[in-house]
Amino acid sequence: MLIVMLTLLGLAGLYFATRLVRAVAAQNTWPKVEAIVVGAFTNFFDTLGVGSLAPTMAWLKLRKLVPDSRIPPTMLAGHTLPTVAQAVIFLALLGVFVDPVLLVSCGVALLVGAILGAPLVSRASVWLVQLIVGAALILAALLYAMSNLGMMPVGGSAAVLPPLWTAVAICANLVFGMLLNFGVGNYSPSLVMFSLMGMDPRFAFPIMAGGAALAATAASSRHVAIGDIDLRIAAGLALGGIPAVLIAAFVVKSMGVELLRWLVVVVVLYTAVVMVRAAIVGRRAELRARSSVVGSRAGT
Repeated sequence: MLIVMLTLLGLAGLYFATRLVRAVAAQNTWPKVEAIVVGAFTNFFDTLGVGSLAPTMAWLKLRKLVPDSRIPPTMLAGHTLPTVAQAVIFLALLGVFVDPVLLVSCGVALLVGAILGAPLVSRASVWLVQLIVGAALILAALLYAMSNLGMMPVGGSAAVLPPLWTAVAICANLVFGMLLNFGVGNYSPSLVMFSLMGMDPRFAFPIMAGGAALAATAASSRHVAIGDIDLRIAAGLALGGIPAVLIAAFVVKSMGVELLRWLVVVVVLYTAVVMVRAAIVGRRAELRARSSVVGSRAGT
């Protein structure tokens, strides 16, 4: 089962890489240098346990590199191939210890959720995307702070869950997959969930990474097909992220990241406030526009 999962990841990664390269070539564009640097930095520390989605969202917003509505799909497409690289590493090192039923079922649920959620981002109002991204950033900041303060669930020693908890985990991963399209990472929520269920946190990583990689390739392929992403940013994040993952996993392996997490908390919270404020302003503008339309129709 592990070999099948690794094979699927390899094929999925190759398929998405081909789609991304073809899309970039069709637009006759080049990866943005700034995005390459951001991809290298965020994916390096993501492999060491900091997380990549929240810092990337914050940077893209603060630097105004991408319109708010395009941040989640652009970011997801850019981090897909580095996520595949992480998944292969975690599965090769720890996947053999995890219940294969739990590993595959959660991965499939995350994949289905990502496919179902992909069109929602392009159809949603800009203010709604801003609000969801803002909420995701606040959640990420809270989890970062809890991690630094030692308040995260410590977990147990189990590598297998009872049937009831397995069913709950599958349903939760379906929701996590849909939220991936809005930039809500599945790592932290999954780690908390599996730890509260009594699972050894080390064994949760292959489940999280394998599912995230499959889900990201499917959702990102749809986003590339829809075309509502910035290919220069997405390609840059991927180009910088893949070697950074390999360096972090095989060369550095471990590093104290508590101070960096606190810095990320500050930046992410500030960005969340900016996003939520923009969502409120956008919602009010939408309501005013609707009111004026209704008023003009009533006048005629």
